Amino acid sequence: MVVLATKCYIGGAARERALDSLTSLVGNELSGLDVEFDVGLRDDDFPSVTVTGEDATVARNLLREEWGAITPHREAGEVYVGTLESWDDDFLVLDAGEPIRIPKEELGLGSGTASQIRKRFGLVQHMPLRFVQGETGEPSRLADAERDRLYDWTRGTGRVNVNSATRAEVRATVNRAGHAQDIVTVERLGLLEQSIVCREGTDPPGILADIGPHLPSELLCIIP
Repeated sequence: MVVLATKCYIGGAARERALDSLTSLVGNELSGLDVEFDVGLRDDDFPSVTVTGEDATVARNLLREEWGAITPHREAGEVYVGTLESWDDDFLVLDAGEPIRIPKEELGLGSGTASQIRKRFGLVQHMPLRFVQGETGEPSRLADAERDRLYDWTRGTGRVNVNSATRAEVRATVNRAGHAQDIVTVERLGLLEQSIVCREGTDPPGILADIGPHLPSELLCIIP
C-alpha cells in the first residue's frame, strides 16, 4: 500500500468526483503494468492505494515518484513530501502524517515572516511541498528542489494558485470566465491544488478576480 502525499479534504459530491479523478490518474499512471489497484481514503484525508499483481513493486515506486508518499519512518537528510497545513509568522507547518514545523529561517525563500513568504510564493493551504527531514532535535527545512521550483515561479509570466478544486474544474472555470486564451496551462500541484500559468502580458490579479466568485477556493497570485 502507498499513502499518497496529497489530500482529499472536500465533502459531498465534490469529494466523490475528486476520488474518481484520482482513480483515473492512478489508472493512467499504472497503465501497461500487470497490476490491480484500489483507491481508499484514510481518516486524515490522505488517499491510500493498495496494489497487487506481478508489477506491484514497480507500480508502488511510480506512485511514490509521482505523488510523494506519507510514511511513518523518515530518515534524517532524506527528502519527503508534506501538505501545507497551517502557518504563522515564524513557521510553516506541513502534514506528513504528523506535523512538520519548518522555521522561516529554513525556508530559504528570502526575507519576511513565514506568512508573508507563503503569500508571496502562492502557497495555498494543502499544497504538497518537499522537505528535508531534520536530525533529531533539529528542524526540517524546505528541499532545494522545492526552493528552486518556487523561485522559478517568480521569474515566469505569473500564476494563480488554487486549492479545493480538481484540474478539470479549474480549467472549466477559466474557460467560462473567458480567459482560455490568457493562460498557458493549468498545472497540477496536488489532487485539489492547481497552478494557472498565465501567458506573457496577462494580469494574474485580473484572472483571480474573474474566477474567484466561481470557486470555493483559496486563490493566491504569483506576480513576477
